[in-house]
Amino acid sequence: MYEYLNGKIAAVTPTFIVVDVNGVGYQVAVANPYAYEQGEDLVKVYVYQAVKEDSLTLYGFKDPKEKQLFEKLLGVSGIGPKSALAILANPDHQALVRAIGENDVGYLSKFPGIGKKTASRIVVELQDKVDSLWQSDDLLANFTAPAPTKASPALADALAALQALGYSEREVKKVKKELEKGNEKTTDEYLRQGLRLLS
Repeated sequence: MYEYLNGKIAAVTPTFIVVDVNGVGYQVAVANPYAYEQGEDLVKVYVYQAVKEDSLTLYGFKDPKEKQLFEKLLGVSGIGPKSALAILANPDHQALVRAIGENDVGYLSKFPGIGKKTASRIVVELQDKVDSLWQSDDLLANFTAPAPTKASPALADALAALQALGYSEREVKKVKKELEKGNEKTTDEYLRQGLRLLS
C-alpha cells in the first residue's frame, strides 16, 4: 500500500495528474488537478490506493488530513471514491465539517451524486468522527494556485474539471456565465469559484 509519492508533476488534466517518480509516471485522480502545477519541482502527493477486480486506482491529496477525510467519506454507505473526490473538490473543508456537525443535509446534498438520503447518512455516520480532523484552517492554507494562464483556456479547463467531478452539463453552463463575469485568471481560481457557485 502506498502512503505518498514524491516526484515531479509531469501532466495536469481535468481528471488526474501524472506524478513522475524516478522516471515512472503514476496517474493519480485528485479533487482539483489545477491546484498542482506542472514543473520540475519535487512535490509530495499523499495517495489512497483503491483495488477493484478490473482496476487499480490511485487517489491523491495535498496532505494527510485531506486523505483521512476522504477515507472517512468512503466509509459511508453509498459513497464511492468519485463522490468522495467531488465533495473534497470544494476547498472549504471547514464548511464541510461544519455542515456534518450541524446536520446541514441541504448543504451536503448539493454535491454531485449526493442525494438527501446519502447526505443524511454522511451526518449520522460521521458526525462524531470528523471534528477532530480540523481544529484550524491548515488544509485551506495548503491549496496553491498555478501560474496565471490565458483566461479562456483556463476557463475551459475548469469547466471540463467540473463535468469530470460529476456536475451536469446544464449546471456547468449555468455557472459558466457567472465565471465569465469574474476576474479569475487561473484554472484553479475558476474551478474554486465554480464550486462555490454550485454549492
